[in-house]
Amino acid sequence: MALAIFDLDNTLLAGDSDYLWGRFLAAEGIVDRAEYERENERFYREYKAGTLDIREFLRFSLRPLRDNARERLEALRERFVAEQIEPIILPAAKELVERHREAGDILLIITATNEFVTAPIAARFGVAHLIATQPAEEGGHFTGEPEGPPAFREGKVRRLEAWLEQQQTDLAGSCFYSDSHNDLPLLERVDRPIAVDPDPRLREAAVERGWSIISLRC
Repeated sequence: MALAIFDLDNTLLAGDSDYLWGRFLAAEGIVDRAEYERENERFYREYKAGTLDIREFLRFSLRPLRDNARERLEALRERFVAEQIEPIILPAAKELVERHREAGDILLIITATNEFVTAPIAARFGVAHLIATQPAEEGGHFTGEPEGPPAFREGKVRRLEAWLEQQQTDLAGSCFYSDSHNDLPLLERVDRPIAVDPDPRLREAAVERGWSIISLRC
C-alpha cells in the first residue's frame, strides 16, 4: 500500500482553518476582536510570504485554548466546523480522497494547524491518520505551548519521519498534495509531489521540476 498525503488548508479546503478559527473566536467575543483580527491578518500574510515565525504564531494561536475551559472550546469547535468548515470542503477534494481510498492507499492529512482544530475536519474526510501541530496539555488543560516540533515546513518532514517509523512503513510510492511553497521540504521527499491550486512560488517550482499541477476548485 502506498501513502497518500494531503495538506489541509487551501488544498482539501477552500480556505485556511487556522485563520478562520481565529476570526470565529473574535466574532464570538472569545478574544479581543480588534487585536486578534489585526494579528491574525499579519500572521496570515507572513505565512503566504514564507516569513512566518511559527513559534511566535503558536504563542498567539494557542492562547485561546489555554484561556478557556475544554467544554466551552469543544462546543465552539462543533459550531465552527459546521458553520465555517463544512461550506469550504471541496467536493473534488472529497472525490480525490475517495479515489485513493478505493486504490487501497494509506491516507494521511498533515497540517501546521493545531490538532484541536483539525481532528474533526480530518474525520469529515474519513481520514484516520492526522499529523498536526500538537497543543501541549497538563492535567487535562491546554498550556498554550506546542508539544514537539510544529508540523510546519521542515517540521512536517520530522514529524512524518517519526510517524513512518512508528507505523513501520516508508515513502515508497508516496504522493503529497499541497498548495503552498511552505511545503517544499516535504514535496521534495515524496515520490509524486502534486501542486494543488498552488501559490505563485510553488507553481514556479512545480513547473521548473516537472511536477504535476492540478486544481480541485474547477
